[in-house]
Amino acid sequence: MKTQTIRPVFVTQFPAVFEQGVLYISEEFETAGHLCCCGCGEKVITPLNSAKWRLRKEGDTVSLLPSIGNWNYACKSHYFIIKNQVVEAGQFDDRKIAAVQRRDKQDMARYVARSNAQAARPPATSSEQPAKHSPEKSLVYEMVEFLKKWWKS
Repeated sequence: MKTQTIRPVFVTQFPAVFEQGVLYISEEFETAGHLCCCGCGEKVITPLNSAKWRLRKEGDTVSLLPSIGNWNYACKSHYFIIKNQVVEAGQFDDRKIAAVQRRDKQDMARYVARSNAQAARPPATSSEQPAKHSPEKSLVYEMVEFLKKWWKS
């Protein structure tokens, strides 16, 4: 990877020209963007929602999960951004890429169905609010799951 460290910059809108090594984060539009960390120059846009990517802020550092797989770019780079560090995740072959894309479509369908169901439901009272998941557990869980899959492949 050309870029080893990424610097988070919180913006309302993305700049016209991206700077290498900067992760632009628009919380208002729930989107992050950066130049591919392999150095190919492609813009990588990551929607922030439970079906796509989640942003975790810890002090001055951020993590973006799950991994970033640039399957549609010539580089086909694959990496994590964990606490501002770029961690190479290894190449996927066409079969693995297709499996990830199928899972992503299923995740998005579930996300849309959940969002539609929540929009149709009357607002919950404070006693009915669901418990929130611990972000620490989700980060560790996702890393462990990724490593298990990687080890088996």
